[in-house]
Amino acid sequence: MRLIADLHIHSKYSRATSPKLTPPHLERWARIKGIDLVGTGDCTHPAWLSELRESMEPAEDGFFRLRDGVRRGFDAGAAIAEELPEPTEAGSPWPDGGVRFVLSGEISTIYGRDGKTRKVHHVVILPDFAAAAAFQARLERVGGNIRSDGRPILGMDSRDLFSLLLEADERAILVPAHIWTPWFSALGARSGFDSIDECYGDLAPQIGAIETGLSSNPPMNWAVGSLDRFAIVSNSDAHSPEKLGREATILEAEPSFAGLSAALSRAGGGSAGRIAGTVEFFPQEGKYHYDGHRDCGVVFSPKESAARGGLCPVCGKSLTQGVMWRVAELADLSGPGRWRPREQAALPIPRAPA
Repeated sequence: MRLIADLHIHSKYSRATSPKLTPPHLERWARIKGIDLVGTGDCTHPAWLSELRESMEPAEDGFFRLRDGVRRGFDAGAAIAEELPEPTEAGSPWPDGGVRFVLSGEISTIYGRDGKTRKVHHVVILPDFAAAAAFQARLERVGGNIRSDGRPILGMDSRDLFSLLLEADERAILVPAHIWTPWFSALGARSGFDSIDECYGDLAPQIGAIETGLSSNPPMNWAVGSLDRFAIVSNSDAHSPEKLGREATILEAEPSFAGLSAALSRAGGGSAGRIAGTVEFFPQEGKYHYDGHRDCGVVFSPKESAARGGLCPVCGKSLTQGVMWRVAELADLSGPGRWRPREQAALPIPRAPA
């Protein structure tokens, strides 16, 4: 079955998000956008998980659907009052013409390792409500504050977070989120590592997919040889329902959690599942694509940034290194099919001053 999936979103319980991130709003906007499978977001937040339980019912194994009464009430009430566009059901792969949901969430970990503060975001995907509740319980036992924010901030190592997730349910999936973002990602210039293996240690082999983020696209990721073994996914990271699908992943998978799990691996799961492609933002539109200083209104390509020694011409401080810089820094040109921006091909890119 061919599915358009957006697996990384948020709920109204996350900071700086729309109060309209509710189950019926998400379902309606997914139908408007033509998205078949949506991550619920924020599955570690107890109030959101309770709301999901009340408004959804099981569908295919590991997938959920909005209850008919909830959908009809919203379509006949709030959707009309808000003058939402009419969805089309002609292209839906599901027999009821609706949308499927899978339990997902984003977690921020901030911790010290090797003398450096690490700030890494992770997308977690769980097979059922029991697994999500078990994961919540484990996070609270280790002191995680999962009630104040839909995207909780935890003071634990990335590897240890993944271990807790697998203890909750061995079927659970972890995808390193927007892996190039300078401040909050596995490979980010400011707080990340130089490889997924370094970040997740002995559990790295159990990671099958990485997320591009809005500021990179698959060809940029193909430039880095250490990422060859991972499937590449894209998601919207939506903070409001109308942002659903600004990036998405095209799956060919059996309609189940097992099919999704098979697709989110580098080798794919044969007939069970594979990634057929992604729907991409132009990475230049992402706010972290190039180097810069937002407060100073400065944006430079890596070549321009290197010519200035990595310093902001307005305030004189070090520029924030963007995704393009970081990709070029880790790029491996020795393998077949490697790609690198033409302007970076022969450019030794210096690190900005500390």
